[in-house]
Amino acid sequence: MEYNTEREHLIIPEYGRHVQKMIAHATNLKDRAKQQKCVNAIIAFMGQRNPHLRDIKDFTHKLWDHLFIMSDFQIDVESPYPKPEKKKLEAKPEKMNYPKTKIRFPFYGINIEKMIAYACTMEEGELKETMAGMIANHMKKDYITWNKAFVSDETILKHLNQLSEGKVKTHTDFQLIDDKNIQKPKTYRKLKKKGKNYKHKKGYKRR
Repeated sequence: MEYNTEREHLIIPEYGRHVQKMIAHATNLKDRAKQQKCVNAIIAFMGQRNPHLRDIKDFTHKLWDHLFIMSDFQIDVESPYPKPEKKKLEAKPEKMNYPKTKIRFPFYGINIEKMIAYACTMEEGELKETMAGMIANHMKKDYITWNKAFVSDETILKHLNQLSEGKVKTHTDFQLIDDKNIQKPKTYRKLKKKGKNYKHKKGYKRR
């Protein structure tokens, strides 16, 4: 019996071992005409085995790239697309710099600060006050979601004043969203307790 651990490593497992063996066979063919004909047949077979990929842009291009990759870039046939370069595929991606933006109130996030910064540039008037109200409501929702506790409107307006340096203010008659309209996140303990109560309901049978 031959175990998979003793077999040749599958380069792209999604295509299976038979496709990889067919590509290996085509790679070793000496007759260029037969090799090209064999490769074209393999490409058609690969497309039939993965019909879900046909909706992807450049579907056929991907098949040819996969064929070259599974041949370990050894097969030399004519392709309607540029042959992929092994060095580029094996190259490690460049290290991404982590943003070092300092957020004054983490529970509001950077997007709230950007919205406030934009509101600071607006002309004074009804539109700016409306924008301030929208931001304040978002701040209240974010505060409750993060801290899992309710907060007073005075605290939210105080934070808005601090973040905008007094440049963004709501209308004097503006009222923030009611706490009842903000769904407080359920804790794991409450969900677990609810699950226990469900087991004791009439008609429940343990499997």
